[in-house]
Amino acid sequence: MTIPRIQLAGLAKRFGSRQVLAGVDLAVMPGESLVIIGGSGTGKSVTLKIILGLIAPDSGSIKVDGHEVVGLKGAALDAHRARFGMLFQGGALFDSLPVWRNVSFALEGSAASRRAAAIDNLARVGLGPEVADLKPSELSGGMQKRVALARAIAPRPPIIFFDEPTAGLDPITAAVINDLIRELATQLKITALTITHDMHSVRTVADRVAMLHGGVIIWQGPLASLDGCDNPYVRQFITGSAHGPIQMPGAR
Repeated sequence: MTIPRIQLAGLAKRFGSRQVLAGVDLAVMPGESLVIIGGSGTGKSVTLKIILGLIAPDSGSIKVDGHEVVGLKGAALDAHRARFGMLFQGGALFDSLPVWRNVSFALEGSAASRRAAAIDNLARVGLGPEVADLKPSELSGGMQKRVALARAIAPRPPIIFFDEPTAGLDPITAAVINDLIRELATQLKITALTITHDMHSVRTVADRVAMLHGGVIIWQGPLASLDGCDNPYVRQFITGSAHGPIQMPGAR
């Protein structure tokens, strides 16, 4: 029996009077691309931060390759985080560093070897070596996102998190980024966990989909079963309907 790469059990987190996660149970298998969908404020980003050890859960278990990681500290926590790559929603590039230093930020070795590795990873996301010495401010939003993706894959982590990877991009650029994520996940045999509102992203990058609502996973299944799902919350979300059980804050 294959051990899940990531397994969450009973994961709970409260901020003040607000219960964000109320018992999340979810498994991500090795090499799988899982996408978590759900409305704003449902706890998708909080879930990623808890897995990374940036926020402590109130209760519950997180296992990575069968090993409990809740409560790790010091060197053990650093080693845990080193297993993950991250594509942040805003790219989070260092404005003062040239592109090649951004991409090779987590790599070791001489400047020459790190620059060569950066250029190799830039090529994987469709950017030429002429980009290496530019500053992020000299790039378009789509190019910045590609650089951020190159940085995420550069250390060859076994797991990569994608936080709203197409946020702020035009539809054509978003489609390019989605295709890159799918292609790289397959080529590098990584385990990918993506959170997004973008149904085009879901349909491009997901092997399996899970919906987070009310602090719990209310539905999960393979991408192929998404359109035929009869869960009213999922139906409303994937169709973008204003009418259904999901109500906007302040709505009556």
